[in-house]
Amino acid sequence: MFELGEAPYTDTDEKWDAFVKQHPHGSLLQTAVWARLKSRFGWTSKRVTIKEEGQIVAGAQMLFKSYAWGMIKIAYVPHGPLVDWHNKELVELLFNQLDTAAWQDRAAILKMEPLLWSDEFSPADWDSLNTANGNVSPTDSIQPPRTVRIDITKTEEEILAAMKQKTRYNIRLSAKKGVTVRRGTKHDLNAFYQMMFMTGNRNEFGVHDKEYYEVAFNQFNEFAKGSVALFIAEHNDKPLAGVMAFAWGKQGSYLYGASNTEGRELMPTYGVQWEAMKWAKAQGCEFYDMWGVPDYDRDHLEENFQQNNAGLWGVYRFKRGWGGDVARTVGPVDRVYNNLTYRVYKWRRGE
Repeated sequence: MFELGEAPYTDTDEKWDAFVKQHPHGSLLQTAVWARLKSRFGWTSKRVTIKEEGQIVAGAQMLFKSYAWGMIKIAYVPHGPLVDWHNKELVELLFNQLDTAAWQDRAAILKMEPLLWSDEFSPADWDSLNTANGNVSPTDSIQPPRTVRIDITKTEEEILAAMKQKTRYNIRLSAKKGVTVRRGTKHDLNAFYQMMFMTGNRNEFGVHDKEYYEVAFNQFNEFAKGSVALFIAEHNDKPLAGVMAFAWGKQGSYLYGASNTEGRELMPTYGVQWEAMKWAKAQGCEFYDMWGVPDYDRDHLEENFQQNNAGLWGVYRFKRGWGGDVARTVGPVDRVYNNLTYRVYKWRRGE
């Protein structure tokens, strides 16, 4: 017998995070710590749950934010909800909980981006589920739906062997050229941000303010020990590249990476990424997520990456060399509570 979670949510952050960690589709974006991070930047949060015999069996952490001078308020479930998508009764109960929570916070739109891989749920079944439950799909995404995932359950030698030859060569070249990699501390965050700023300008993508990276690093260090690590690649004591990686459950994630404009010929991004990957493996992760490539299938990516450099195309050239598989989630879906506001939202998003 399923039990609906009480409002306000009374379980501890630790109990919720334990549920997220063991769930097959759990993600650090559904953790209590992630909500703490987002709360510093204009978001509020709440959780909904369904229990069975006192244990959480499904749930979602919702984020809320207003846009356009308060005219548009959206609810957002990044990498969620967490539910057995094949259990129709459970899915329907959870959607009812989400609708109630969205209504209580006067959200006009609920956007969900489950970390549910397309090879686990056929497109036909996913379309049927969304049609039956009144969801709008396809729609715009906030998190990149397509990524490269690397199996890190193998030995380090096997992981290296699965990489493209040039990537292996560049890892070794970086060390041969005298680049060293060390674990960073909060005192390295300023240098890391400066490199993030340069990388964003060079590859034409936006970056967060410096405070965002500081809060992310400090919050995960304080409330989820062992879940974040900063790595800095240096040459003659000068920072050349950095990676902020996260480990949660079975997945390691390369969320933020940066490099200096100078010293790129020393291949510091390869040495620092390899150290981050080995760290994720040491934390017990089974996969390392490179977090975002252009949303095309592998054949299209391979045929076009040499001619394209803008946005995620530029980083695909780097990410493809690490021996992973191109994977895609089932994609985002929306639940619409106000059609007029939804049309304004889509207009602002350029649809």
